[in-house]
Amino acid sequence: MDLTKFDDIRPYNDSEVHPALERIVADKHFSDVAQYVFPGQDENLFKALLLSCHTKEDFQVKVMSQIVDRILKGTAKEVTFEGLEHFDGGKKHLIVSNHRDIVLDSAIIQLILFKHNVATTEIAVGDNLITSSFIEDITRSNKMIKVIRSSNPREVYTTSKVLSEYIRHNVANQLSSVWIAQRNGRTKDGIDITEQGLLKMFDMSGSGDFTKDFSELSILPTSISYEFEPCDIFKAMEMYISRRQKYVKAEGEDLKSILTGIMQYKGNIHISFNEPVTAQEIAAAAELDKNERFKALGLSMDRKIVANYKLWPNNYIACDMLSSSNEYAANYTPEQKAAFEAHIAKQMAAAGSDDAELREILLSIYANPVLSIKNL
Repeated sequence: MDLTKFDDIRPYNDSEVHPALERIVADKHFSDVAQYVFPGQDENLFKALLLSCHTKEDFQVKVMSQIVDRILKGTAKEVTFEGLEHFDGGKKHLIVSNHRDIVLDSAIIQLILFKHNVATTEIAVGDNLITSSFIEDITRSNKMIKVIRSSNPREVYTTSKVLSEYIRHNVANQLSSVWIAQRNGRTKDGIDITEQGLLKMFDMSGSGDFTKDFSELSILPTSISYEFEPCDIFKAMEMYISRRQKYVKAEGEDLKSILTGIMQYKGNIHISFNEPVTAQEIAAAAELDKNERFKALGLSMDRKIVANYKLWPNNYIACDMLSSSNEYAANYTPEQKAAFEAHIAKQMAAAGSDDAELREILLSIYANPVLSIKNL
């Protein structure tokens, strides 16, 4: 295989990392980033730390693990996890998770793997977030795969096929695990569903044998649960507007969401690495018509993601607030309910609104995971 076809999307090779870091420390944005990442510290110390890195592993261990750890210590109560046994023996997987936060979903997974001596994954990220050569140098030094998005159907097909081939090359040959979100963009309504288009993209690099092709990808459905939904009011406002007109992102909106997701208090966080998609599940899907087989495979993944989503008191409280009932009162205390009601009031105030519909949308983001599990 000609691996040069992947040059535009793959993470940097180790030989490319140090030159990229040299460009980063020389960039006009470096001082601002240094103060944001390590506030109050001498930026020369951060510069020296970066320049001491010569491989992707160096960059993740020396820099990214420190940054993510510091973010979580400042904005999360506890991070818990389960399912690391699926990586025993160095097994590599295609990790497909629900998507709640632009940056932290994959970052938290990487930190958990790193802290427990499991090889970190490569990370698929949309090129809409890679808005400059400065950001590209940072992301590709951090094992990120660039997912090229386009409105041109021919370009979409070509770039999707290359991405599919790259993912299959890495996972099937046990070179590296790969993380990718189950959908294009974050879940806005709290309902986690795998896009069939994602599975069709995976299939583009296959041999035509559905069972063999998906078995060798070793898909590991993964559930990410936040006690306080990242950017909850932003998501609610987007859905509110979308009910009335086509939603158009404002300039810099993605960056605002990234920074809010990082800085916002998240409470408890739980990651569940679930049972990989089985050969039996793939074979059963293969028996169906072409479009139905992708639907069936996606449903198998979604059941695992939804069933292992950890529900917090906030989720149950939101359900009861929406229905004006006490159906789920056994799952929370009066103090927890008062705290969540205060959070909702604060978010509504931040939006400058007392609109009942917006409040209902905001509560539904928290309530829908309960209903999804109930409807399994």
